[in-house]
Amino acid sequence: MKGRALVLRTCKTGETLLFIDSDMESVETFAIGSGEAAVIATRCPGRDGPNQDASALIAVSDNHCVLVIADGFGGHPAGAQAAEIAVRQIERFVCGSPPDSDNLRSAIVDGFEHADAAVREMGVGAGTTLAVADIEGNLVRSYHVGDSAIVVTGQRGLIKMRSVAHSPVGYAVESGLIDEEEAMNHEDRHVVSNMVGSAEMRIEIGPSLELAPRDTVLLASDGLWDNMMFDDVVERIRKGPVGKSLITIAGDCRSRMARPVEGLPSKPDDLAIIAFRLRQTR
Repeated sequence: MKGRALVLRTCKTGETLLFIDSDMESVETFAIGSGEAAVIATRCPGRDGPNQDASALIAVSDNHCVLVIADGFGGHPAGAQAAEIAVRQIERFVCGSPPDSDNLRSAIVDGFEHADAAVREMGVGAGTTLAVADIEGNLVRSYHVGDSAIVVTGQRGLIKMRSVAHSPVGYAVESGLIDEEEAMNHEDRHVVSNMVGSAEMRIEIGPSLELAPRDTVLLASDGLWDNMMFDDVVERIRKGPVGKSLITIAGDCRSRMARPVEGLPSKPDDLAIIAFRLRQTR
């Protein structure tokens, strides 16, 4: 990995892996909490400047972890700094909280709020998305601000949860006014209506969802969703070893960024993806 790719630290809840300004050459997998997480984080091909996506794997206990992705904006240095602030604030509060469900929920919300205040204090108009999945045993709860997505899919492709992008286009898709292909080409595609760094930030908290043994939890920045249709992502991630599935997705996504094909989406961008699946028992 290149850049400040991986920082390993130990907090009182366990180990944290931070991916800051990363340019990973390949997908890496880690045993964490109740399962296994595969991660890829790469810079935008052909563009100078830091990776504005940041991510983290936070081990709370042998049965509990928190997954985080942030996608910054506001100019390359400012966007990268905003994303790093957001990820580090979640890590700070999760690692400083007693590892039980009620306390951790409050800690995650505190992390969002302190990240929001810290980004606003930069005073340069920067902002960032922030998506968090709290996975304890076979239960997952999502928290998000912005348009970085959290998805839970079954082995057969059944979508059990999909976060709604906090954007005019995201709401239009959710309400059925436009379809995904129209959204992909919409002139307001990248207008975000809710972000960390705004005085009006609001945190969307999902319900607790029970994971089946082969379900996959996927977090990704828009570097994925601007280059692959949703159904194509689900088809690739729903089956097979989680690391191998993510290698396929990342390879297809990066290929489309570098070599556009007529009729297929293509937009070079930073990319951050985390895929998680429960540890299989025999």
